[in-house]
Amino acid sequence: MPIATPEVYAEMLDRAKAGGFAYPAINVTSSQTLNAALRGFAEAESDGIVQVSTGGADFLSGTTVKDMVTGSVALAEYARVVAANYPVTVALHTDHCPKDKLDGFMRPLVELSLKRGGDPLFQSHMWDGSAVPLEENLEIAKELLEKCHRANIIMEMEIGVVGGEEDGVVGEINEKLYTTPGDALATAEAVGIGEQGRYMLAATFGNVHGVYKPGHVKLRPSVLKEIQDAVGQKYGKDKPFDLVFHGGSGSLLEEIHEAISYGVVKMNIDTDTQYAFTRPIADHMFRNYDGVLKVDGDVGNKKVYDPRSYGKAAETSMAARVVEACQMLKSSGTKIS
Repeated sequence: MPIATPEVYAEMLDRAKAGGFAYPAINVTSSQTLNAALRGFAEAESDGIVQVSTGGADFLSGTTVKDMVTGSVALAEYARVVAANYPVTVALHTDHCPKDKLDGFMRPLVELSLKRGGDPLFQSHMWDGSAVPLEENLEIAKELLEKCHRANIIMEMEIGVVGGEEDGVVGEINEKLYTTPGDALATAEAVGIGEQGRYMLAATFGNVHGVYKPGHVKLRPSVLKEIQDAVGQKYGKDKPFDLVFHGGSGSLLEEIHEAISYGVVKMNIDTDTQYAFTRPIADHMFRNYDGVLKVDGDVGNKKVYDPRSYGKAAETSMAARVVEACQMLKSSGTKIS
């Protein structure tokens, strides 16, 4: 199927919220990880979201080019071709754009969509204002939302702070990890609850990027209910926000399901799929050490140092982890016919 149109993407999010499930949003950094994500969605019979971060876009452009816009455009155009061969609908998203990268990532991508007309290049973009004061965060969000709305793009924004590290952005682990009802009310006041343009809200409830031992991360999904109730009561709307779950690696299944019940429609998956992709490559290298290397002047074994030999195993493993994510988020079997 083709990449989702703006209308179909909106329908996807509406269906998730009404149906009590969420879409995995899989971070990709190459054509192969993109294919793994598409394969996983197809095998799970789930629609989904494929996303690229600033670091992923930089990498996609080439390690000597290092241009986030080039990498993003290349991914989006390639995805449009290969996604047509899979029986699911996929939306394209850009992940975590902090203030210092707006002019080199999110803003020019939105402008490209405005200039091209028709369907946007990406169906959604994330503004990550978690590192700036809330007032400044919301001021920038309002400006970006207006442009996204004109380009028929859904914006994602973050209030509160996700701990841990992603793409070199480090968040401390403290009380800022928990969004307050006051933060949510200020957000609704500044950017509305849909009338100024549709957006998803990454509200934090103890989320931490990366992988940690049990007990290190203290998730409180009830925080999401508190902010939905506070804003919903003021504006007379049930679950007014389309919520996003960041930093969910290692979360208990009951915590994930509780978060979904409060209006989470998108959950980012990156660390777990990175490991799923890399693990079989490591296994291949250890088992075929004398074949992937020309040891002691030997010639090695082309069949095992051909990148396709271990790349196929990596794609299969990552796709299986995407299927698992769909099952955990209850999106399996929900694809739009």
